[in-house]
Amino acid sequence: MNRLLYILVLPLLMAGCGGGKVTETAYVSAAPSFDEDSAYSYVAEQCAIGPRVMNSTAHDACGDYIAAKFREFGATVYDQYADARLYDGTPVRMRNIVASLNVEAGGRILFSGHWDSRPWADHDREEANWHTPIDGANDGGSSVGVMLELARQLWKDKEERGDSSFLATHPDLGVDFICWDAEDCGTPSWAKEGDSGESTWCLGSQYWSGKRHVDGYTARYGINLDMVGGERTVFYREQISMAYAPAVVDKVWAAAHRIGYGKYFSYDDEGGQVIDDHVQVNRGGIPCIDVIGTDAENGGFPATWHTMNDNIKYISKATLKAVGQTMLEVIWTEE
Repeated sequence: MNRLLYILVLPLLMAGCGGGKVTETAYVSAAPSFDEDSAYSYVAEQCAIGPRVMNSTAHDACGDYIAAKFREFGATVYDQYADARLYDGTPVRMRNIVASLNVEAGGRILFSGHWDSRPWADHDREEANWHTPIDGANDGGSSVGVMLELARQLWKDKEERGDSSFLATHPDLGVDFICWDAEDCGTPSWAKEGDSGESTWCLGSQYWSGKRHVDGYTARYGINLDMVGGERTVFYREQISMAYAPAVVDKVWAAAHRIGYGKYFSYDDEGGQVIDDHVQVNRGGIPCIDVIGTDAENGGFPATWHTMNDNIKYISKATLKAVGQTMLEVIWTEE
């Protein structure tokens, strides 16, 4: 198994002299190396299928692709189908995809992110595109790409090290990945009629919060990923996360800084409050945070958000690496 060596340079002040001496201390992470090329390929493959808009052939095909990849990596997959309605009453068939490792373990940690893509590019500069579905490379695809690579690393670790692999030596720990559907189908900005409330977003997690994929399911904590592959991205401590799960925020941000990704997981500013799938997980009694991308230069959501530019061209392997490696560090340091 690959081991990562992160060199942290710390000043050591010497008593009795006028200057300081710099020495090096090393933190050796037990986690494997997150493969950003692999994660990127999973994002690209989703986009190649087409926009993942409910009631479409591309949506169904991509759902099958995601479930098959998780099964390839040794996960038990639960499909959670349900009927829902959009803001204007349009009926849709949605599918939450849940992939579980170490299914018998009582202690579980949850990673999640939505896999559907926005049906309308309602924030595009060109009004002609406002009714056009988007690829959702960053907004949806990146989260799934990271989760698939996390699952692959856990599977690879087991294949290579067997009884000495991480999950084998932690039999009471299970890892779940939930790909939410119907997160990004909230009321478009151009709509003049229909429901404009917050309840039009995150339909898949709303359904799951009332009907779990396994009766009585719970987890120690959850980490929801959203827009985790964009260029010029920074992650701030989102305020609903801080209200419901501050210890989980601290765990993730500390892990990122420990392994050298502090410039991505910033303490410099506070994030806003975001209505995302973590809200429903928290309402269901599982402390859950939202790791959601912010534009590092201009603030707010990334510039590609809900535009036709949310495509594979604007995906950053460096951002995928920062997020994925941090999540592996969180997993590998779990007791």
